[in-house]
This record gives sequence, structure tokens and C-alpha cells, in this order.
Amino acid sequence: MTGYALTGRGACAALFAVLLAGCGGTGVSGSGAAEPAAVSMPNPAAVHCEERGGKVTIESRPEGQAGVCLLPDGSRVDEWELYRRDFPEAAEIDKP
Repeated sequence: MTGYALTGRGACAALFAVLLAGCGGTGVSGSGAAEPAAVSMPNPAAVHCEERGGKVTIESRPEGQAGVCLLPDGSRVDEWELYRRDFPEAAEIDKP
């Protein structure tokens, strides 16, 4: 064989070079991690609370934070409880 035949070692070196070239930059500046797109969909439970004339506040609880709807009659209800109560068909979607 003449000078262009790749031996085992030469083939490995060529393959390594090709693979290494494939690991090059993506053209994205910064850390290389793509930023997720912001979701501009409003919280349906909060929207429903406001449509009923209520105001949403966030309360800190031992298990975490929760949105509470302050209704015009002075009652307070978890925003998602209000939503599920008024839209029972939406609550059925979440059930397995």
C-alpha cells in the first residue's frame, strides 16, 4: 500500500479529529446553555379570581407559597380551589 492507506493508529487519529471538531462551539454566546423562552400565559386561577372582582395575594405557608383570592364579599379562598369549584370540568382533566 502506498502513502494514503490509513493504519489502525492513523484511522483512530482521523476519527478522533473529526469527533473533536464536532464538539466545537454552537455559535451561542455566554455559557453555551440556551435560555428557555419565557412563557407569557397568565395563571388561569388568578385571572378567574380577578374576573370575579377579587384580588390575588400570595401567602407564605409551611408547605410553601399559595395564591389566595380576596373576594369582594370579604371571603378568602385559595385561588385554585375557587377555580376548580367554578370549573369542575377543568378539575377532571387533572385526574389520572
